[in-house]
Amino acid sequence: MDTIWLPSIEHRDGPKYKALANAIREAIVEQTLQVKQKLPPVRDLAWDLKITPGTVARAYSLLIDEGTLEAAVGRGTFVAERSVAQDPNDVCDTLNEVVTKPTSSETHPDVVRLTSPLLPDVGQVSLIQTLMGQVAANPQSGVMHYPNRQTFKPAREAVKHWLRGTPLGSLDEGDIVLSHGGQNGVSLALQSILTGPAPVILVEELSYPGFRRAAALLRAEVIGVPMDNEGMIPEAIAAIAKTHNVQAICTSPEVHNPTALFTPETRREEIVDVARVCDIQIVEDDCYRMGATRAPSYRMLAPERGWYVSSISKTLTPALRIGFVVAPKPHVPALRRSAEHGFFGLATPLADLTERLLSDPRAQECAAKVNVVFSKYVQTCVNLLGCYELTWHKDVPFVWLKLPEGWRASAFCQAAEAEKVQIRPAEEFIGREARAPHAVRIAINAQIDHDHFEAAMMRLRDLLDSPPERIGV
Repeated sequence: MDTIWLPSIEHRDGPKYKALANAIREAIVEQTLQVKQKLPPVRDLAWDLKITPGTVARAYSLLIDEGTLEAAVGRGTFVAERSVAQDPNDVCDTLNEVVTKPTSSETHPDVVRLTSPLLPDVGQVSLIQTLMGQVAANPQSGVMHYPNRQTFKPAREAVKHWLRGTPLGSLDEGDIVLSHGGQNGVSLALQSILTGPAPVILVEELSYPGFRRAAALLRAEVIGVPMDNEGMIPEAIAAIAKTHNVQAICTSPEVHNPTALFTPETRREEIVDVARVCDIQIVEDDCYRMGATRAPSYRMLAPERGWYVSSISKTLTPALRIGFVVAPKPHVPALRRSAEHGFFGLATPLADLTERLLSDPRAQECAAKVNVVFSKYVQTCVNLLGCYELTWHKDVPFVWLKLPEGWRASAFCQAAEAEKVQIRPAEEFIGREARAPHAVRIAINAQIDHDHFEAAMMRLRDLLDSPPERIGV
């Protein structure tokens, strides 16, 4: 902590966060706190004042929004620069005026959104802007022709380079099709697989909602498969396949969304055995993996029926919508047709950007840095909530929390939102008729100041420690 300043708020009227905000304003006016001086971290000041971290975070947020303080990601909260010519008697009035500061509001928002992972900028924004300028100045694929298979070859080679180290089996650039993000990739794979009037798709009973959305667009029935702590239960797949026209399994074995579980190689091999007997294709969604793979992909284990889908949305940026699908070699022509007949392919400037970005060593460095930042936030979450039943991994940008007795998922999410923290309940990851566990997914938002994130975790911890004691009559 860079300062020994400690305010007194015991005898002040009104809410504690406003009392603390007023005390900070007065300290600035009296020059007890100097311009650019760092304030204590949220948790330290809360401890010293015997108040909750959420109260301190709210006071800091109020002062940041009005321009009195400023937040710097990873460095802390500081006294903002103010006009030295200002009359000290007018300072308090001026401090109450709201000043719009987009950067501060992004790093220190009033409502902490933890519904989807949000990536930090560790240099990839500047890199992408530079490469976009290069593409604009010299578009390799041109800007006056429809895209074609040959046009995209450099981009496919770059994707192959990006995927090096991923155990996909024999891989040629021609096996890869570019997509508009992972969701579009899943849809392309299913379009290439499904046939007949009533196809059925299997997903984990708790699964990524995008699987169900893609199936609905293709008028396919979706059935949730019972799970254990290693993923889908193979015997359950076989039982469903006996009575239904099951054509595909959609699964996330490396990072299961939302539970963060991992499916080991032995379980994958058992699922492959069932898929071969029942003639089922396997679509693997690997979009959430940020670290090294821990087991062979389904495409490697079952080259004739394993499909692989990924993107850069969780490693570099979701804004570009760059995804890719790797088909089993017998199905490559069908996958190409799905993309070419559906939308001809990516815009050629985007394909050129893909080629430059994914072959640039700086992109891989940025992805590694993103992972380091996410790991720091995950560790903070685990440190504060780890006494409860938490499933997590340092390379996964969310955690899965099974709620203690006394809390239901929907009620906990409502209580969290009242504390200005948004998270997702388990029922958002199941079918409409299925029964959801009392659990929530907490995604990592690395675009906000770490102290602010920590304060949000403390508010969730306070809720977990104090379940409601109501009896319905």
